[in-house]
Amino acid sequence: MARIDSFLRLVADQKASDLHFHSGAPPTIRFDGDLLSLPFRTLSDVETKRFLEEILTSEQKEILSTQGQVDILYSLPQVGRFRGSVFNQARGWSAVFRVVPSHIPTLEELGLPPSIEKLSRMQNGLVLVTGPTGSGKSTTLAALVRQINQTSSRHIITVEDPIEYVHEPIQSRITQRQVGKHVESFSAALRSALREAPDVLVIGEMRDSETIQLALSAAETGVLVFGTLHTNTAARAVDRILDTLAEEVREHARGVLSVLLRAVIAQRLLRRSTGDGRVAGVEVLFGSIAVGNMIREGKTHQIEGALQSASDVQGTLGFDNCLFRLAKERLVTSDEAVAFARVPDALRRRLSEMPRDDQ
Repeated sequence: MARIDSFLRLVADQKASDLHFHSGAPPTIRFDGDLLSLPFRTLSDVETKRFLEEILTSEQKEILSTQGQVDILYSLPQVGRFRGSVFNQARGWSAVFRVVPSHIPTLEELGLPPSIEKLSRMQNGLVLVTGPTGSGKSTTLAALVRQINQTSSRHIITVEDPIEYVHEPIQSRITQRQVGKHVESFSAALRSALREAPDVLVIGEMRDSETIQLALSAAETGVLVFGTLHTNTAARAVDRILDTLAEEVREHARGVLSVLLRAVIAQRLLRRSTGDGRVAGVEVLFGSIAVGNMIREGKTHQIEGALQSASDVQGTLGFDNCLFRLAKERLVTSDEAVAFARVPDALRRRLSEMPRDDQ
């Protein structure tokens, strides 16, 4: 048994989400969003290196040596699976491990708006799931794949780094590929996938220009494409895609997005009012003629205003409206909702006007 296994077992037993293993600091876990140091000595670089080398393959060690970072998926029998990032930093070797739940949740279990379910029934186009690291993007994608798998007969191809949730075929046929193990890169996997007649394509991360262009090309050919981006708002997702692309292809991409963008889900995790776990705060932007015109005419700055003033138009939900609902239903405290609000003063005023019994 590797020595780090006891720490990972503790993370699983305590229902924490992450283990931070850094040179120059004691081991730390993340519990309900907060970092808590474990009662253990400060790790030296040499000690940290020994802990981590025990679980790395020769190939992973080589990647770490040449690139300074390597992503891994580590399985601990009867405990669980962990997504890990091992890297070098100023104080030496370090790693962060995240628990990968074995249960694939439903959209309802995640507390996502009912309107998101209809995305699983769409036949083509582009759906983006955005948010910072650790906001539950991969879990939302997994729940959408589960919904498709349970309700329709389609060929689903996922490209991930690493594979987190393992999907068993129910009604659909599912091909899962891991970058660095089954294929060299996201772009190489997508080029291959487009020759394999997919109905649904799930991209773990749209991280570079080539991957984004291939995703847009797939959507143009009639594939339903799901992908993730690291942006905090739905409105910023379109700009992030366009900013990543070279100028000579940007206008074409703008035209594709104006027609084929089906939805953007932007999410953050908030602390539950009970102090037990976290709940997703989400913003949902559905494609529409108005949104398409904003994208086509280069007026994406207007999307944010349209989102915040939306009133469940075709399922669209502004982030502050979602926060208001969460606070009204007592799933989060008013202070927590205001802390994450796009317009804190406006949300604080709305919450203060609620009947006292609903607070």
